[in-house]
Amino acid sequence: MSKKINAFTKFSTAVAEYSGRPVTFALAVATIVVWGITGPLFGFSEAWQLVVNTGTTIVTFLMVFVLQNSQNRDAKAVQAKLDELILTSSAENEYIGIEELEEAELKRITEILKEHGQNEDDRALHEKVSRAVERQPTGKA
Repeated sequence: MSKKINAFTKFSTAVAEYSGRPVTFALAVATIVVWGITGPLFGFSEAWQLVVNTGTTIVTFLMVFVLQNSQNRDAKAVQAKLDELILTSSAENEYIGIEELEEAELKRITEILKEHGQNEDDRALHEKVSRAVERQPTGKA
């Protein structure tokens, strides 16, 4: 497995880690409080309002991409780990790739699993899941 990590990956991981800390939230709140307190000094002018509007818009815009990158990597890593667990256990291999099913199909499979957890045997579950997964192609070749 390659250990090479690019600069954006390192950056987005660090930003995601630090942006979720309580101290970062406190810093953001303090910034808004300071901005609010300075309102009377600037006569609540349009420029004063524009400063916070522009700053928050820029930060939000950039954070969307950075955090989405981190979220996508995390989701792919979790999916790979789950696939490995499925392959190395007695779980049904049909579950591999179901993350690409339509929302309705995923909900139906979840309902089947809940029902199974209450009162069905493994063979019945296997047949139901196999039928549900076979009905909806995953898009994988």
